[in-house]
Parts: sequence; structure tokens; C-alpha cells
Amino acid sequence: MSIDRAREYLKKWHKDREIQEFEVSSATVALAARALNTDEARIAKSLSFKIDNRGVLIVVAGDMKIDNRKFKDEFNCKAVMLSPGEVEELIGHAIGGVCPFGINEDVDVYLDISLKRFDTVYPACGSPNSAIELSCEELEEIARPGKWVDVCKA
Repeated sequence: MSIDRAREYLKKWHKDREIQEFEVSSATVALAARALNTDEARIAKSLSFKIDNRGVLIVVAGDMKIDNRKFKDEFNCKAVMLSPGEVEELIGHAIGGVCPFGINEDVDVYLDISLKRFDTVYPACGSPNSAIELSCEELEEIARPGKWVDVCKA
């Protein structure tokens, strides 16, 4: 199960016990914000793209959308999201629980600067009813991103 992969990954930082699991779905930004009783913007949503036939994750604030021009300038290609069928295969988690923890080894992770306006954010943890609260510094350490990027609309 995908949450088990995320939990095992988070053990390295002693964060596995901090995963919150809900009786309700947290599979969308709105549902996650409701389950956590927080603002939608603080949900760290993991968007899945295909670059050079590989899966790439970009973690952005829940209220943001990708700016196609900024994406192309950053990655030298058009923003092409993975199809629902490709997400689990290329990333390692199913839609609704996609996160940068316990993913396939060949997936590059990037964090968008839209997250930096918050002290803490809530990424999913591999299932459609889980999340963890992390500071941006913790997220950066644990997700091991290639770098911070600026690819969202202002």
C-alpha cells in the first residue's frame, strides 16, 4: 500500500508517527483543508508531470496553478501532466495520495516557492486520507528536491 511506502520513507526522519489519517477523504485540496481544518493554500499539492518520458513532481501551495510560460522557461518543455493511468506507474502513488515520500527512485522532485509564505504546510502521505504537517525546511530536507522553482501563476 502506498501509505506504507510513505511511512517507511518518513521513518528516516522520525516523522512516520506524525502522519495523520482521517476517517474522511483528503484526496483533493478542498477535502484535505476540511479534514485538517486549515486554509486550502496550506495544502502542499503534488502535481505530476512528464519530462523526457519520466515522472516529475512539483509540490505547490494548494491555491496555486501552474504558469505554462514559467514552466517552459524552467524546464525547457511544455507542461504535460501525467494521465491518471500514468501517475501510479511513474510516480509510485495513486491520485489522491501523491506526495514526495516513498516515490519511485527515478522521479525528480521540485518545490515551488509558493509554499514559502507559510510556516508549515500539509502534503499527503500516499493515501487519499492522510497528511503530515511539515515546515518548508523539513519538507525540503525530507523531499530532497532538485531545487526550489517558481512555476506558478502570481
